[in-house]
Amino acid sequence: MTGLDYPLFPIFAFLGFVVALIPLPWHLQAWNSGTCYYMIWAALSCLNQFINSIVWHNNAINWAPIWCDISIRIMLGASVGIPAASLCINRRLYNIAKTHAVALTDEGKRRAVLIDTLICVLFPMAVVALQYVVQGHRFDIYEDIGCYPFIYNTLPAFFLCDSWPIIIGLVSSVYCGLSLKAFYLRRAQFTHFMKSNKSLSASRYFRLMALATTEIVCTIPLASFMIWINSAAHPVEPWISWENVHYDFSRVMQYPSVLWTTNYLLVVAIQLTRWLVVFCAFTFFAFFGFAAEARKNYSIAFWWVARIFGIYPPKPQQHINLTRLNCAPRGPAIHPSAGLLPVYVVKELKPTSSSPLYWEHSQSKTNALV
Repeated sequence: MTGLDYPLFPIFAFLGFVVALIPLPWHLQAWNSGTCYYMIWAALSCLNQFINSIVWHNNAINWAPIWCDISIRIMLGASVGIPAASLCINRRLYNIAKTHAVALTDEGKRRAVLIDTLICVLFPMAVVALQYVVQGHRFDIYEDIGCYPFIYNTLPAFFLCDSWPIIIGLVSSVYCGLSLKAFYLRRAQFTHFMKSNKSLSASRYFRLMALATTEIVCTIPLASFMIWINSAAHPVEPWISWENVHYDFSRVMQYPSVLWTTNYLLVVAIQLTRWLVVFCAFTFFAFFGFAAEARKNYSIAFWWVARIFGIYPPKPQQHINLTRLNCAPRGPAIHPSAGLLPVYVVKELKPTSSSPLYWEHSQSKTNALV
């Protein structure tokens, strides 16, 4: 399987890195910190997998140990960071469904960004630090895959590493259910809030809801499946001591493809780890890469590049609505006199008892000619 996906996986991983970052500018403008962290984690993971798949194609040599130290921590952080970003999205959608003011003031925006940063950045960093407790040695290198973390498969590993995506997914599920309930009960207030909120439209709200729901549906089953695969591929070992787990910690295990591909459960686990981050990137782009604001920004970017080559957008032509002109009521034709002379208006004929019929002329001055 790994030999067949070499040209395919690096291409999709790099495209996932690009498309995940395309909607980032206008989400930054709207202060959607949860979606921004989702894009950053997905893009960083795709870039990490892209580099690994290129550098370690057809080899398992320890070319860059410092890079592998960074790479495995990106993988471990993204396994928590992407679900945590989905949790922040669900939390924000719940607050909107309750028609609370969502970061309308500068202080409220900063507070919302700070909370999302604690959940999406600080919490994954803490989880990565805790995983050192069950990290058996420095890292592994798999041919055609690259750097890969080694977690000693013991009972503490379940609580420190494997269970976090499931816990985060369950909390997100609660927020998602509460959002749907609040939206159903307060549809009128929700509509009014959407009209008064310039940073979030109804279309973007429902797309965020669809993204968060997709993330929940995928996170809990896949995280549970990965726990089962890890337990089946590597038997659960008893925790003996800290010294036993971290014995000869600096070693690096290197596995050629002819060796590690014989374990089919291990192949499934590694390939799922690689392809899931690419799937997250393309899923986000599918929801937000073709929206109205995205197409508007694509047009702006296209004509900005085109102007460099001397190509300019066509000027919009103003068409006169002849139908409205023909249907407009016509008044009496008034011929203004030349210059600034006053306009003479003929009034109606008035009969008098003492004199014959006559025309009464009056002079009226106007400031503008009709």
